[in-house]
Amino acid sequence: MTVDSTTGLHSLPISRRPATSFQQKLRAIAFALVFNLGCLMINASQFVFLLPLRLLPFKWSRSLYDEGIRYTKGAFGCLLILMCQWFSPTSLKVTFEPNGRGAVPQDIVESIVERDQEGNVVSLNLPSKFVYIANHQVYADWWYAWCFLYYNSSEAHRYIYITLKKSLRWVPIVGWGMQFFDFIFLARSWASDRRQLATHLSLLGKYTESNQIPLGFLLYPEGTLVSRDTRPISRRFADKMGITDMVHVLLPKSTGLLYSLRSLSPRIKDLHLIDVTMVYPGIPPMGYGQDYYTLRSMFFDGVAPPAVHMHVRLFKVEDLPIGDLSDTQPSKIPDTSPSKHAVEVEIPSQEKEAFDLWLRNLWQEKDESIGRFHESGRFSEKELPVFDIPLKLRRKREILDAFCFFLPATVIGYLWGRLKVQ
Repeated sequence: MTVDSTTGLHSLPISRRPATSFQQKLRAIAFALVFNLGCLMINASQFVFLLPLRLLPFKWSRSLYDEGIRYTKGAFGCLLILMCQWFSPTSLKVTFEPNGRGAVPQDIVESIVERDQEGNVVSLNLPSKFVYIANHQVYADWWYAWCFLYYNSSEAHRYIYITLKKSLRWVPIVGWGMQFFDFIFLARSWASDRRQLATHLSLLGKYTESNQIPLGFLLYPEGTLVSRDTRPISRRFADKMGITDMVHVLLPKSTGLLYSLRSLSPRIKDLHLIDVTMVYPGIPPMGYGQDYYTLRSMFFDGVAPPAVHMHVRLFKVEDLPIGDLSDTQPSKIPDTSPSKHAVEVEIPSQEKEAFDLWLRNLWQEKDESIGRFHESGRFSEKELPVFDIPLKLRRKREILDAFCFFLPATVIGYLWGRLKVQ
């Protein structure tokens, strides 16, 4: 496998690219119209057809509401794929770690990758209940993560949860939609956030297990992008702690991930951690992703990465050093008030240090694999099978799904059926 990082507009910093052409301006207008229409249709469907169900005091209405929200979440995932397909074509090139931490043996890889009769990859049989972590280079990371999970055979793109800044909660349409999605809004004050996070995830874990449905929780341990502003902060922290700073990534922050795993693991059997190392062609070693790829440059200007390289490691959470959870009561939601001792949030310092060391070592391997990729075009020392997944919808009807076309008929049909029965 070779890396095309020396030709094409994607390898030029955005500031050095030619002026926007008339065709790119038309593309930008078309993208804005279609994407905003999709977001508006999804949010309107949530308000008009789903919110009334949430207000009714019946189990069947709450169940229908939850299924409807999952449909709208899946619709947004389809919309993201469609925007790539129409305005910024690219593909995912997926590899699996052959040895070391989170290794996936070749026989397991073959059982994960599902192909059609022509040999094209159509699905990935990854765990259905997981926490997804990755390095953070550009704002599009979350976009491509959602696209990647669209190909999970469990339809994980319908069961995604993300943490966001509390200030985004009331952004018109987008913020409202994220509230319907039950995303977790944090104030960036760990004294209060840790209790809210533990409570929210404990409820989510209990609901997931009792209903036997998938769960995908996305988290970026670095907390921010690698940039000119954040690189010196990471270096200063490394010097303060007496540890080696990373080269291609930032030092990860283990606290949020540890609290998340401690809240979910006791309540979800067979919970996994999916770790992904992402590399975008064109970004040179020690370069900053936002100089080469922004949402504007990718979708307005149409300068997409030729491919998004994703190297996957899998872990069973029960095998990770997340501490002693023997006193946890999985059937109950922890009382996180300051006067109580909740195992999920009151973590002994030695257990924090053990997990911090584990995550830092994982990030060190991630950093080394990115350096290896820049040198040789592969994440591992040996050649690995590369599974190419073009970002496009698998079924034509999903174009309509992206705009919530079928939700009204489904809800009205269900309600009509109940009325006829009564």
